[in-house]
Amino acid sequence: MPRYEPNPVRRPAIVAGASSGIGAATALALAELGHPVALGARRVELCAELANKIRAEGGAAFAHRLDVTDAASVDEFAGAAEAELGPTEIVVSGAGDIEFAQVHAMDPEVFLQQLSVHLSGPQRLAHRVLPGMIARRRGDFVLIGSDCAPEPRPRTGAYSAAKAGVEAMGAQLRMELEGTGVRASVVRPGPTLTGMGMNATPEAVGPLLDDWKTWGFARHPYMLRAADLAAAVVAVVSAPRGAHLVLVEVQPEAPLREVPES
Repeated sequence: MPRYEPNPVRRPAIVAGASSGIGAATALALAELGHPVALGARRVELCAELANKIRAEGGAAFAHRLDVTDAASVDEFAGAAEAELGPTEIVVSGAGDIEFAQVHAMDPEVFLQQLSVHLSGPQRLAHRVLPGMIARRRGDFVLIGSDCAPEPRPRTGAYSAAKAGVEAMGAQLRMELEGTGVRASVVRPGPTLTGMGMNATPEAVGPLLDDWKTWGFARHPYMLRAADLAAAVVAVVSAPRGAHLVLVEVQPEAPLREVPES
């Protein structure tokens, strides 16, 4: 029976959506472990700033523009990353944004664009990078899911549907990659404080919060930090060969209750 060889100490990583939020925090966390990191996003200037910070702190980082809705951009980014850092060992698919609207009220082109970012984007990365991982018989492909996947939230437009598709694709990948040495995993965030959705208007957010309260999605006001999700990604990719953290859901811890006076 063939045995797994340990993962290399140095594992070149690709992080899609690395300009802010979970992606940026994950890039920093991977770099702190000594992994060279390729940072990709449409806002490449922010990726370049983060790459400079990583290099100033002794790490290895490379920034390049990436639009996951464009197959040519994905191919160019992955090729440039591997030319700079070496064959990809880790992929973190975290690119995304959100448009708030009811499904029937959302413009169909906006709905399609959301699907292209959140669902087709990870598939484009898989199409480009997984064959090399399979050939090397190791690798980690991490999808950023959402707790909107098992429990869709009203007025999230295409986001809940796309994330449900992402998590279904993750389950499919696990079956298809079984025995290859490549691990496909999902990190499922609960409510997280990032820049995503922060450009929404009060007219969109007010009814949304009312609906979320009505349907029981706001148990308490605490939210996760992007660094909390980065820690989950680190745990997934740091699992020893032969172990596979298939799904890691992270939720914000509730505020402490008042202790009644005795």
